[in-house]
Amino acid sequence: MADGSMPLREVRRLAWRAITAHRLRSVLTVLGVVVGIGSVIAFATFGASVQAEVVSQFQGTGASEIYVTPGGEDGGPPGEDFTRPAFTTHDVGELRDIEGVQAVVPRGIVPTSSVAFGGQTLARSRMTATTEAAFSETVLVSGRAFRAGADEIVVNEAAATLFERNLTVGSTVTVAFGDRTQNVTVVGIVSGTRGSVTPTFAGGTPRFYLPADPFYRTVVESPTLGVDQRAYPQVTVVATAGETESVKRAVEASLQADSDAAQLLPPDTEIGVRSRSDIVEGVQSVIDRITRFVTGVAVLSLIVGAFGIANIMLVSVTQRTREIGVMKAVGATNREVMALFLAESVTLSGAGALAGIPVGLGVGYAATRYAEVGFTIAVGWIGIAVGIGLVIGVVAGLYPAWRAARVDPIDALRYE
Repeated sequence: MADGSMPLREVRRLAWRAITAHRLRSVLTVLGVVVGIGSVIAFATFGASVQAEVVSQFQGTGASEIYVTPGGEDGGPPGEDFTRPAFTTHDVGELRDIEGVQAVVPRGIVPTSSVAFGGQTLARSRMTATTEAAFSETVLVSGRAFRAGADEIVVNEAAATLFERNLTVGSTVTVAFGDRTQNVTVVGIVSGTRGSVTPTFAGGTPRFYLPADPFYRTVVESPTLGVDQRAYPQVTVVATAGETESVKRAVEASLQADSDAAQLLPPDTEIGVRSRSDIVEGVQSVIDRITRFVTGVAVLSLIVGAFGIANIMLVSVTQRTREIGVMKAVGATNREVMALFLAESVTLSGAGALAGIPVGLGVGYAATRYAEVGFTIAVGWIGIAVGIGLVIGVVAGLYPAWRAARVDPIDALRYE
């Protein structure tokens, strides 16, 4: 060092020797960084996995579906009028006549109190009323769609297993509608339906579907025709592949002032017309914000790890005051002393960052298994976490390194 320069390899060797000289202290310091890096990666990985699962489920089916509900604008969530029956049979017919429309699926709620089968009665407060168009061949597991005007019912796979004896095609169930009961025949079991905003991963929720004719009895007077008609709180328009956007614009135009819905809803209530892609973008935005927030909280543990590194480095400077004096006495410059202590700090944080990656991925993987979603690695967040860890190592080591560089060699050699 007499020539005023210390090789980088020598700096690394001295730094590693100082770290290994206090193994337990170094390991405990590194653990703080591991926890911080691991937390960031685990939360980011889980968030990315959930987002990928939700998006894939939404995009997997219904790419050409357009959802029409009262309230909500710019693709946002429906407002408080979401359950208001506003779309009349007349509106449904007008939507069906739009060019490029394959089907129009109205959906409503039928109030019930219970459903019974095989001597077992289960409470059930509501069932979904819809039309035959809700069931495409791709969602039918067995049987067929119900027919309008028939005492028939379609159930999803979760509902079929609700009873001790599973429901099958041909089973007869008894549905209680308030003070009256009615027997209906199960004619189909499905994995999902057209027109449902809920993606298929929610298939674990039992669903019962009744034909709107004759079970749905919510009616209003059509402002256009002046007669009572069924009115639905939600309508789904199924567009021809490749024409979703043009059909969406035509639906918006159709539901302006001349439609029954526009006249039945309060003046300040907008009609939400959202395609599947609009919903996907909204879901992605919400999950992304949540992930950033939770991951940002995890970054706080990295800051705690930085304080740990700074504390250990300050202790190290104090303990090695005499060593610093010897180094300066034989020609080490302030810059070289600073480089030595910064190298120790960055080595500790770098080791924590490298160890934190598998820990975070492991925890994230376990969380996705528990939540039963696919595993997606948040590569970007791994890079950010490691980068933050290294920056923290530099920042945490700056002040201790500066203190070490300012040690007076004469005073240091006298230090006991």
